[in-house]
Amino acid sequence: MPYTFEPISIDLQDDYLKRLASCPVKTSDYSFVNLWGWAQEYGLVWAWEERLVWIKQTKPQTVYWTPVGNWKDIDWKESLVNFQQEKLQFERIPELLLQNWKKHLGDQVLFENDRGQWDYLYDAQDLIELKGNRFHKKKNLLNQFLKKYDFEYISFGKEMIEHVLAMQSDWCQWRDCDLNDALAAENRVIEKVLNAWNKLKEISGGAIIIDKKIVAYTLAETLTQDTLLIHFEKGNPSYQGSYQAINQMFVSRAFKETNEKFRLVNRMQDLGDKGLRKAKLSYQPADFNRKFKVILSRLN
Repeated sequence: MPYTFEPISIDLQDDYLKRLASCPVKTSDYSFVNLWGWAQEYGLVWAWEERLVWIKQTKPQTVYWTPVGNWKDIDWKESLVNFQQEKLQFERIPELLLQNWKKHLGDQVLFENDRGQWDYLYDAQDLIELKGNRFHKKKNLLNQFLKKYDFEYISFGKEMIEHVLAMQSDWCQWRDCDLNDALAAENRVIEKVLNAWNKLKEISGGAIIIDKKIVAYTLAETLTQDTLLIHFEKGNPSYQGSYQAINQMFVSRAFKETNEKFRLVNRMQDLGDKGLRKAKLSYQPADFNRKFKVILSRLN
């Protein structure tokens, strides 16, 4: 029976999080906040079966993402034949699932590296302490911020939503979001997430305030027991070191507030953007969640 794809609903958030918890690899793409937040921008829909949630992207083209659930003992040929297609194109496939498919499907699997979609994983202690020469520039900018400004750091709550929306609106004016499709889309997603703050699970954030105005903020989500996922991080460019400050302060507070539970910080992908890649590499990632593009053929 072919799968029936439907809009991603916040009403199924709890059920989805249970499936995600059973998934052997949890990359940033499959957090609920990411899926639901970007659903309209990517035309994301999902189909549920007994053990898996299948995800389809319909904009700007139709491709499938990783099925979410426990991959162990899945009869992939039986599951995939329900698509009733000769070929299926997948993106954002974690390395572990690719190896699983190669083992069970053999020559049906064609794949290539998708470097722009790799998740950047950082040691939480590195981001907090910024020790050594490799973090010298980051630490200097942080120290300049600490010395120069009379600031207050606060953990995020619903009472902050209006103020963060105002700062995000200002940020979009600074960066000319109206002239950049990617930034305009991101802005819509940020507004969507903020306006649903009370309904979303595992979400958190922090902000830095100077003269009663937010000058930097972060929105994050608990991805696993030991991994914190940073969705968005924005700083006012008029305040030197604001990005370094919100990065360090938020991770430090989250680390302490959870009794040092978070070992890793996932800062998502660089999407192949050279500037973004340089910035993410400058924070010295400890590892990556490697992902691939995959074509599965001759399913019938």
